[in-house]
Amino acid sequence: MEILMILGAFAGGIIGALIGGLPAFILLGFIGLAGLTATGSADLVGVAFGHILGPHIAFGGGGVAAAAYAHRIKKLEAGGDILTPLAKFNDVKILLVGGVFGIAAYMINYLYSIVLVIPTDTIAMTVVTLGIIARFMFGKTGLFGGECPNGNRVFVPTKESVPFLIVMGFAMGTMSSYFAVVSDLMFFGFLLSAASLIFTQMGFPVPGTHHITLVAAYAGAATGSVLIGALFGVIAALVGEFMGNTFNSYCDSHIDPPACTIFVLSLFIFVFL
Repeated sequence: MEILMILGAFAGGIIGALIGGLPAFILLGFIGLAGLTATGSADLVGVAFGHILGPHIAFGGGGVAAAAYAHRIKKLEAGGDILTPLAKFNDVKILLVGGVFGIAAYMINYLYSIVLVIPTDTIAMTVVTLGIIARFMFGKTGLFGGECPNGNRVFVPTKESVPFLIVMGFAMGTMSSYFAVVSDLMFFGFLLSAASLIFTQMGFPVPGTHHITLVAAYAGAATGSVLIGALFGVIAALVGEFMGNTFNSYCDSHIDPPACTIFVLSLFIFVFL
């Protein structure tokens, strides 16, 4: 753990608050894809997941936590709004909350990955942890939500049926596990899913699929089977809907359903496959 990394995490959290949680995550997708397509290497993928722009820092730290705080001080209408760039409020306190949570994200992930060596996607686990901390610090609806007029369905703009989720999970899971198994591109599907959320940001009903693509890639790479990766893509789609309904339906902050899904299923994959 170095002071420059902590400083970078502070800056990353502020950036996430400035531009908004979802825009920061979309930026991750485009940076990572640029690294794969322009250089044929994973250099920029490392930047995308790193200690400044990583999803635990810019999204979970800066975007999610700062939005919950902005709602607490009655500036942001919905605490689960991860689309709005918080720079619009011209409030340095909101930015500083993002920065502090960015540092917390770096330190928590360091604890999970380096100190405790937990066999899971520790970045996703950190995003979940920060979402829970932010809800208890700034929210009023509790862990599982409550009767809130601004129900948080920001990340899931459409309500999918079970058959729809199965087909979507199979298709996205097959695509991602294929690239992970055949082309050794573990994060291609995930980055593509992240970048596709630019359409969600524009207001189109495009669902988040990055939990599907990342879980499928993990399972496919662990077993060498595209079909098993596709199966885990279906499981991830169903678990993601369950997580959204459980933690993120009627609440005043955002606990990320895709991160919950990635954390739980990657733990299973890393331990048992």
